Amino acid sequence: MLLRLLFVLLIALNIAVAAWLLLGESSTHAVEPSDKGVPELKLLTELPVASSTALPVTSSAALSVAPSAAGSAAPAKAPVGAANEKPAAAVATPPVTPATHPAPTPPAAAPEAEKAVADAPAPPATVPTSAKRSYRCLAVGPFATQVDLRTARTALGSRTVRSRQRQEQTTESHGWRVFLPAQATRDQALAQAKRLEAKGIKDYFVVTAQGELQNSVALGLFHDPANARKRRDEVIAAGFPARMSERTETTPVWWLDVVVPDDASNDVRKAIRAPATARPTGCF
Repeated sequence: MLLRLLFVLLIALNIAVAAWLLLGESSTHAVEPSDKGVPELKLLTELPVASSTALPVTSSAALSVAPSAAGSAAPAKAPVGAANEKPAAAVATPPVTPATHPAPTPPAAAPEAEKAVADAPAPPATVPTSAKRSYRCLAVGPFATQVDLRTARTALGSRTVRSRQRQEQTTESHGWRVFLPAQATRDQALAQAKRLEAKGIKDYFVVTAQGELQNSVALGLFHDPANARKRRDEVIAAGFPARMSERTETTPVWWLDVVVPDDASNDVRKAIRAPATARPTGCF
């Protein structure tokens, strides 16, 4: 029973709220956020700008406005009672130009840095060098092979201004020989060799090879010329026309011509390995 009563009350309450909403006031009055009689605040940018009333700019000083003053400006409140008055013509504000800031001054050097600069030693004075320098030309060699030549050129490379190589033909002595002059035929040479043996002279050889000594009788080859002369005199004493001559051969040799400073010529001579030598030569 109680539940039915509560249910009826709820239905009646809903009907009453619906009737109030339908039959009540259809419009609501907006509540002013400010007190009555106080005019509304407006920004300067909201005011109408009259181009005809703009003030001419007469000086460049009037065009620049300090940033601090411009940033701190705020719209002032209108006086009470002036809400119904027509706003006066707005004054044109000159364009704001950014203030020119001077370049930052570099910080002063620390006292320790100034002292270090003051105590730093002065750079040494440049000693003038003489542009004139004497040079000497030397011929280094002879070298039997090109390998020896290249080795010497590498060793002397840091001491020379320039260098060149050249080849020459040289005559080398390979001892002394004693012989009997060549005969017209081989039989005559053999007959002469038999006569030597009959005189007790041994160690001979009949040359049969082609050349200027063909059909001659060789009596020996000696490195010491004194021994060669002794053998020749012995054969002459036996009645044969023995002769003595130096045995030579023509072989190629290589020379290295270098140009060195005059004060470095002694170092070049010390760096040369025997049997090569260094001798003055014409410059190139």
